[in-house]
Amino acid sequence: MSLVNVVIVLIVVGVLLWLVNAYVPMDSKIKSILNAVVVIAVILWLLQAFGVLGSLGSISVR
Repeated sequence: MSLVNVVIVLIVVGVLLWLVNAYVPMDSKIKSILNAVVVIAVILWLLQAFGVLGSLGSISVR
C-alpha cells in the first residue's frame, strides 16, 4: 500500500469522524466511545499496513 493511499484513507476517516461528531446528535459518552473505537481501529490498520503487526486474519474471537 502506498503512502498516498494511507494519507487518503486517514483523511477520509478523519472527515467522516468529524462529520459524525459535528452533525449527529449523540450523548457525549457514546461519541467518546465511538472516537476511541475508530482511533484503535485506525492504529491497528496502520500497524498492519506498515507490517509492524502481522496478519490480522489469524486472529479469531471465541
